[in-house]
Amino acid sequence: MSGAGEGTHPTEPYPRDLGSEHPTVPLPTETGNGAAVVPPRPPLPSAPTAVPPPRRRRRWPWVLGILVVVLAALVVGGEFVARAVVAQQIRAQVITALKLPADQQLDVAVDGIVLPQLVAGRLDDVHLSTKSVAIGPITSAVQVDATGVPLRGGALGSATGTFRITADQLQAAVKAAAGESAPIDAVTIAGSDVKATGSVELFGATVPLALSLTPGAEGGELTFTPTSASIGALTVDPDTVASSPFGAALKPLFATQKVCIADRLPAGVHLGGLRVKDGVLVATFTADSAITTDPALLENGTCPAS
Repeated sequence: MSGAGEGTHPTEPYPRDLGSEHPTVPLPTETGNGAAVVPPRPPLPSAPTAVPPPRRRRRWPWVLGILVVVLAALVVGGEFVARAVVAQQIRAQVITALKLPADQQLDVAVDGIVLPQLVAGRLDDVHLSTKSVAIGPITSAVQVDATGVPLRGGALGSATGTFRITADQLQAAVKAAAGESAPIDAVTIAGSDVKATGSVELFGATVPLALSLTPGAEGGELTFTPTSASIGALTVDPDTVASSPFGAALKPLFATQKVCIADRLPAGVHLGGLRVKDGVLVATFTADSAITTDPALLENGTCPAS
């Protein structure tokens, strides 16, 4: 009889083909000496390796860089345009205000970045220069340095300037001011003084004359004060002229000579001084701060009554 009939448990078959998740493990087998041999267990399948998604390149730094370059180009271009327009407008206004010829050569330079100054309505530093402009009987090179130049009305911060006079220009101005009867034939600039040469009539004789003059400015006039005079072999100064043999005849030579240019300058421009520098005469002047608000200060001034 079978074991089932004797009360034993029947042997059930080992399950097969349970799939890859539950592989069938073979039963151990017996060797000749009775030892059981366990077959190696098949390796479990490894989990699939996760592949990361491709990284997307960040493009915003490139876009930002392009925007910065474009904005910088616009600012630089706007600055050049603004600088050119401002210079042109200043030139036109100065020529109109001073009644200069329309083709007058006049250079304008503005310091610093112009765009912020336009927003503020005031230019910090402006420089004007011309190589040749007529100031009364004198044709001169002029330079002006202005600060706080208002763009929409208001007082000027300050303005100072110089004009340069060569010996030839000075000679023409002195002769024009003194008239044909003046004993001056030539004017030269030497050292720190101005030299004037000519001739005078003394007791029916023509005697060579040489004067040393100290330049200066007073009101709206250029002044030339004699410091010494040489008449032939005789040299006198203001302190000794009265005691010289020809004192009465020579004393008028020591009168200060004046060349008025106030009637050729705006009333708001004031002469400050006149000195010799680098072989030319340099006159300094300042402008009234109200010259940009008071039209009367743009009109020509007047010469003192003679």
